[in-house]
Amino acid sequence: MEHLETDLLILGAGVAGVYGALAAEARGARVLLLSKDSLPSGATPWAQGGVAFPLDEADLEAHLQDTLRAGRGLVEEKVARSILEEAPRHLERLLSMGLPFHAEPTREGGHSRPRVRHLGGDRSGLLLLKGLLARLRSPVLEGYQAVSLLLSGGRVAGAWVLSPKGPLLVRSGAVLLATGGLGRLFPVTTNPRGATGDGMALAWRAGATLRDLEFVQFHPTALPDGSLISEACRGEGAVLLNARGERFMPRYDPQGELAPRDVVARAVHRERERTGGVYLDLRPIPNLRERFPTVAASALALGLDPFREPLPVAPAAHYAMGGVKTDLLGFTGVPGLYAAGEVASTGFHGANRLASNSLLEGLVMGERAALAALEDLSTPPRLSPQWGPLKGLPKGAEPLPALSLDPGLLPSLREAMGQEAGVVRRGEGLGRALALAEELPLEERPPKEVGREEVEAGSLLLLARFLLQMALLRRESRGAHFREDFPGEGEEAYHLEAQGQEVRRVPRLG
Repeated sequence: MEHLETDLLILGAGVAGVYGALAAEARGARVLLLSKDSLPSGATPWAQGGVAFPLDEADLEAHLQDTLRAGRGLVEEKVARSILEEAPRHLERLLSMGLPFHAEPTREGGHSRPRVRHLGGDRSGLLLLKGLLARLRSPVLEGYQAVSLLLSGGRVAGAWVLSPKGPLLVRSGAVLLATGGLGRLFPVTTNPRGATGDGMALAWRAGATLRDLEFVQFHPTALPDGSLISEACRGEGAVLLNARGERFMPRYDPQGELAPRDVVARAVHRERERTGGVYLDLRPIPNLRERFPTVAASALALGLDPFREPLPVAPAAHYAMGGVKTDLLGFTGVPGLYAAGEVASTGFHGANRLASNSLLEGLVMGERAALAALEDLSTPPRLSPQWGPLKGLPKGAEPLPALSLDPGLLPSLREAMGQEAGVVRRGEGLGRALALAEELPLEERPPKEVGREEVEAGSLLLLARFLLQMALLRRESRGAHFREDFPGEGEEAYHLEAQGQEVRRVPRLG
């Protein structure tokens, strides 16, 4: 069995992982990134929207208020203010790298003014990630999936990894999870194949806390195959029509097509049920092909013509606001384990993410978490950066068992999640889905005995169980979580957390 060693092991090579690696290697640390899929990987390359940066000091307060408003009382204001205050420094750094941001910002849903900076039209995430990767000196191993974390003396000290050549043991001074979300838990999603919640499951197995998994944002406008139509299209003039050809969003919200995503997603869901379909008319956008080349190409590939007719759209699972609970530095509470990006729950997004705040969070928290992990290396319990050749596990260290499920059982779970835990939920349906999820056999197996698909299926089943429990316990409608049987928002804002098997209610910090 092959062994490797490094100071900082980063799992995931999206914006949070790569930007964190750049920060760590600038401090002279040995960094190793593992990517489950070929580069450019993760959800970042799929991000058509840009990065939301405050325009100036005065706009910082407006951006904060937009974030708080979208998060429906669950945004931790201290966290949000901290991230937004740091944002201008990162924009300056990216510009100094020569990344081709558009000169004029765009307005997207939930924003009170144009402040979203795009790259290459609707290829923002792809160009951002490629630009960062081009400046990275640390190795990125493609096709490597961590299936278990290594514990030594109560501290995370590496990972057991499946590689194209077989099992691999990586010993590290600390581990940074940047593995993305859980969108593949749903049958229709804008997420890439690898979005199976691996990092969340790994962290939970190591003793970390999972928080607010019930808050899954459904993007309002996806094509029939799940291809995303950027919210920026609506910011540039595209309008939503029902099957009768009526524009309907002004009836649901004064901001119309630029209302927060949870509002638009529910409106699209209702109009589809009421009239039989919803369509997005892109024809009001000038220079559509040049401004949104990815959107145009996705539509044409399906035999749809965005230049001549409105496109059929439906909500699709898009972004997980919940995840591994962390502090302002990305620390999970488990020594040696950090998290950043969509895998983490910092409190920045609350119950509903404000458009294009996610790439910003990935940048800020990716750097913070990586640097905090390096500081952790120099405090007890200390792992020397001058290790000799690694010949085996350190004394007392062992990989945790891996979670596993027969992947052939996933279709029934996904169907239940789509039907019962989608844009609109009811207690009865959530209960039926939870009963199914609890009947499926989630196994703990030695990491050397499992493959990629079994581990991904096991991660999704674990997260489905907690998501459904939290959705049942949250007997209110708040942000992306809408209960038809409890349509009102409760008076008290609170989080739901899972550590071990227990799900408990925790007050919002403020």
